[in-house]
Amino acid sequence: MKEYSTESIRNIALVGHSSSGKTMMAEAFLYYSGATTRMGKVEDGSTASDFDDEEIRRGLSLYTTVIPIEHKKTKLNFLDAPGYTDFVGEVISALSVADSALMLVDSLAGVEVGTEIAWRYCDDFNLPRAVVINKLDRDNANLQKVMDSLEEFSETRLIRLQLPWGVRGDFKGVIDLLGNKAYEGDGKEAVEVPAEYADAVEEARMELIEAAAESSEALMEKFFEDGDLTDSEIMGGLKSGFLAGDYVPVFVSATANELGVGPLLDTLVRLMPSPAERPAIVAKGVGGDEELEALDTAPLAAYVWKTTADPFVGKQTFFRIYSGSIFGDSRVWNQNKEIEERFGSVNIPTGKNQENVSVIHAGDIANVPKLSETATGDTFCIEGHPLTLSVPEYPTGLFRVGIVPKTQADAAKISPTLTRLCEEDMTLDWYNEKATRQTILKGMGSQHIDVAIRRAESKLQVGLETIEPRVPYREGITKKASASYRHKKQSGGSGQFGEVHMTIDNNPESDFELTWDVFGGSISQSYEPAIRKGIASVMKVGAVAGYPMQNIKVSIFDGKEHPVDSKPVAFESAARGAFKAAIKEARPVLYEPIMMARITVPDSNMGDVMGDLSTRRGRVQGTDIERGSTTVIATVPLAEMLRYTSQLRSITGGRGYFTMKFERYDIVPSHVADEVIAASKTEDEEE
Repeated sequence: MKEYSTESIRNIALVGHSSSGKTMMAEAFLYYSGATTRMGKVEDGSTASDFDDEEIRRGLSLYTTVIPIEHKKTKLNFLDAPGYTDFVGEVISALSVADSALMLVDSLAGVEVGTEIAWRYCDDFNLPRAVVINKLDRDNANLQKVMDSLEEFSETRLIRLQLPWGVRGDFKGVIDLLGNKAYEGDGKEAVEVPAEYADAVEEARMELIEAAAESSEALMEKFFEDGDLTDSEIMGGLKSGFLAGDYVPVFVSATANELGVGPLLDTLVRLMPSPAERPAIVAKGVGGDEELEALDTAPLAAYVWKTTADPFVGKQTFFRIYSGSIFGDSRVWNQNKEIEERFGSVNIPTGKNQENVSVIHAGDIANVPKLSETATGDTFCIEGHPLTLSVPEYPTGLFRVGIVPKTQADAAKISPTLTRLCEEDMTLDWYNEKATRQTILKGMGSQHIDVAIRRAESKLQVGLETIEPRVPYREGITKKASASYRHKKQSGGSGQFGEVHMTIDNNPESDFELTWDVFGGSISQSYEPAIRKGIASVMKVGAVAGYPMQNIKVSIFDGKEHPVDSKPVAFESAARGAFKAAIKEARPVLYEPIMMARITVPDSNMGDVMGDLSTRRGRVQGTDIERGSTTVIATVPLAEMLRYTSQLRSITGGRGYFTMKFERYDIVPSHVADEVIAASKTEDEEE
């Protein structure tokens, strides 16, 4: 592959709903440009984008793949991102390093869930975007229906840059409104616009010219005077308005069957911004924020947006350079880890294939193999000029599963394996839940978790299984109580003796507090650590259902000791017995975690969602109304939200989403507590 300077690079994310044709569009681009000799197929597992074994097995994209296309002395880096909701983290990663987005929309379905999600993140990243209405050669394609759904959904004006030449089975190519030419098939040759389309083309082209004229006063004046603009003036005006976000251009295609490929690539080269045409990225420097220039001569700043592990080719680190350049066989500084990394080579990836190059210029995307410490989200720079690029905000995974090893050998590898998976995928997270003694993995949904578990086995050689996560309940008391216990043991040799009197009470101010209120020296305060240890051992496992205890204050007010037989172990046992006896009199209860949830749903689903929340013991705190959607703010017990991701998708057709964070612990209602306690006893009996 040739070297391309910053001005000749286009970084374009291919996004949209699952099955809208992104992978096959990338395949068509490769074939049209001569990079491949034949087009692969998703169903055959032969596409350049979906090369991972799991992608081939499932028949859908799971990871963002870089597909560079050389066309008209320009390199277009297409980032083919997944469309399935569970893998939104890959979409965010792709958009975070792209300069524009190409939104694919199915010719029958119109705006779908994946469209809405990708559009929302384009807004977050302030990315200019274009829409491609794809698969127009299908028998049930409905262009007008799709345009209506887009116009209803988009707050930004839509401008058609192409019209279809033919419909459904007769769709034979596209009519380019910019050049006022028709292109049959893949579009290598232009012909005159067929006479039957002349009126439609004239009307659409006039709308296009008016949009271009609106971008500047000079163009507007010329348009009023002459009634027309030159092709270069139209393109300049359109690009200016496009980059400002004034409108969204619309293309038509059926790229899986090579219809409309060439005209689309031609326009993307002219319309999509180079890295130098985008607003400057701000990095954190030693002296404050610095604006980065997309110049080879500027200080190095490169962002690591993706890392992958593979048992055969090793770790691959994907980065985008925002300023400066990187040569093969060079050393760079990882500012996040504060270490130097040695680059043996730098490569341009095309799917799973790599092409070694000598230099990567500002604005380009590349990868480097076998770096030891670098992880996703890190910044490469020069040690003498440290810079840190911000990491985009990823949604928190709310679908939880418990993780257990398949074998004893896998047990020792759980922590490093889960850490590695979470380093590669920013929407995965894991932690050890002390209350339930489970290892918990959080993701975006069941498919997301399943892919991660399979990846652990195939790529990292660690066998993991998932189990139902337990709710981290806690135990506490609701009234004051006192008790005593004498531990006495005589079985040959020195005996054991210790007697402890204590009072326990609820204490919301702290998890555990112990006061020494013994007067007259009935027991020595030297036994306090042992007594504390005995109480702590009971609090750790609970006294009702096996969960840790909280908010308890203990007062040791009396006891007895023996001059010979008293020892710490005796008072530890006595404290355990007295504490258990006191708990029985203190009306023990279960506490459950209460979450504050923000659930955003289309207005049409509000009633169903509110009704479902009431069955989950949810309490609505308020609502926020936006255009076409409502956000319900409610407190809900965590126990009722463990599988809410799937339920909400079912209610809203995938359009609803939610966030939640821990709010407080509340007492579990008695009828629910009885079930939890009974389940705990059953588990104990089985063990």
